[in-house]
Amino acid sequence: GVQLVESGGGSVQAGGSLRLSCKASGLSFHDSGMGWYRQAPGNECELVYIVSEDGETYTSPSVKGRFTISQDSAKNTVYLQMNNLKPEDTAVYYCAAPPRPRSGGSCRKTSAEFNYWGQGTQVAVSS
Repeated sequence: GVQLVESGGGSVQAGGSLRLSCKASGLSFHDSGMGWYRQAPGNECELVYIVSEDGETYTSPSVKGRFTISQDSAKNTVYLQMNNLKPEDTAVYYCAAPPRPRSGGSCRKTSAEFNYWGQGTQVAVSS
């Protein structure tokens, strides 16, 4: 079966950096595209970044200029490089495929609309 596994979360101070990874097995991100989503405590599920199967990208205005995506096709892994982190970036981050331009509500409920959804990785940014 297909599995998406996120890793790389942790605790950092504001201004710091983290790199999240989303590794896929049984699926090629090159063929499907993928998206990163996050849910902060008390907030709705937020679309962070999408890269489509034809390479088009979407970046949430809340992270533009700070977060970037890169891919290692050989490892079938997508990385979310997060720089200049802010306390409001504190959230559980999820990857999903194929990507959908969805935000709002609970990420757990939203995940039902996706073919594949990872288990999430926690990011905590302290001020």
